[in-house]
Amino acid sequence: MNKTRSILIVILLSSIALLSTSFAATQDKPADNMDIIRDKVRADKKLTIATNMELTESEAIKFWPIYEKYQDEWNKLAERTVRMIEDYGRNYQFMTDEKASKLLDEYLAIECDRTQLFKSYMPEFRKVLSDRKVARYYQLENKIQAVINYELAKKLPLVE
Repeated sequence: MNKTRSILIVILLSSIALLSTSFAATQDKPADNMDIIRDKVRADKKLTIATNMELTESEAIKFWPIYEKYQDEWNKLAERTVRMIEDYGRNYQFMTDEKASKLLDEYLAIECDRTQLFKSYMPEFRKVLSDRKVARYYQLENKIQAVINYELAKKLPLVE
């Protein structure tokens, strides 16, 4: 588990940099290295999954293409989240009820889409992995998301 912890720390640090850069961009500061940071977070996440899944060679051959498709869709949700955070950053100091309503609706839509994505890929993962390994993969995804959510909660100021 020390490898897992080390890799999660790298993801955490990368996520902090990504979120800080994203939030700073909403306050008219340059964010030229955003793509580099995003690529780093994605690579670190994949390394975490690879290190902890303990896939056989035959499982890996089948798993990674499904993982890549899943991550492509996951990344679209992450981009929506970043846009929502940027919108929040532009508005949190002088939040109107109308803007708060729109942000809440988008947040809930993203969360629903995230849950639907989890559900929709489960049969695909089950075709190539045992239920035990699918559960392990989903646990890893949840742990990574929990780290990111924790950092979001720490970084984002309350509505004024």
